[in-house]
Amino acid sequence: MTSDLKPVLERIAEALERLAPAPPSGPDFASARLFRHDAALRVFRSAPDYPLVLDSLVGVDRQKERFLENLRRFAQGLPANHVLLWGVRGTGKSSIAKAAFMAVATDAPNPKSPDLKLVEVDRDEITALPDLFDTLRQHSERFLVLCDDLSFEEGADAAKALKSALEGGVSGPPANVLFVATSNRRHLMPRGHDEARGLIATAEDAEEEISVSDRFGLWIGFPPMDQATYLAAVTAYAKRHDLQIDNLERRALQWVQLRGGRSGRVAWQFIRDLAGELGRTLPL
Repeated sequence: MTSDLKPVLERIAEALERLAPAPPSGPDFASARLFRHDAALRVFRSAPDYPLVLDSLVGVDRQKERFLENLRRFAQGLPANHVLLWGVRGTGKSSIAKAAFMAVATDAPNPKSPDLKLVEVDRDEITALPDLFDTLRQHSERFLVLCDDLSFEEGADAAKALKSALEGGVSGPPANVLFVATSNRRHLMPRGHDEARGLIATAEDAEEEISVSDRFGLWIGFPPMDQATYLAAVTAYAKRHDLQIDNLERRALQWVQLRGGRSGRVAWQFIRDLAGELGRTLPL
């Protein structure tokens, strides 16, 4: 009986092996410069190069210069600090991070320097950062890990995970990883705490979350845009894309009244609307 069943069992085992999914292969970082990390599946999805040119971002020259300086050091293997880009919405925080990355990554490569890659992570997957950093540690490339609109709505667990990733535990932080976060709040505080946990527990959570910002060695602030800077941005965008109208500034100020605030994003949205009105195309 046993000898009769053996061939059948072997065929069943072979069929199950053919049906089973292949084990996940390692990430192919040579296929692109930009990647998005899927923490649930533990895969890196490649993305096309970011098209925005760094010089097209106006009104934030100081911020661009400071971020570029730190990023170039990191790309050259020199000491560099993790970066927190914080400030009002629409001021170009994430755009600067991606455009600066493209500027540095596309520079004439140094044969002795490793490739520079950007890995974007979702803010809801911060708890997966320690595992991600351990994965990237094993590769020869250097990685800018970007988390856009970071805050700790989920509480102290996410803050502890980020601190663990940046400190690196007993092995230390990966030398080939630079973490960059954007946030509307300098201390990454959530909008509220769970009062049901009690005042002491809530205060401890708040201290945990505030202390995370101390792990960023470089803070770059983006203040609200004044009218002169806003109009300078509109004028620069219009000149770059050859959009000529007589009442440009008046139209730009009317657009602000409809939006309720000035920012680089609002200036670009006005330019997009103007280009559509004039029947012109834009790169973004």
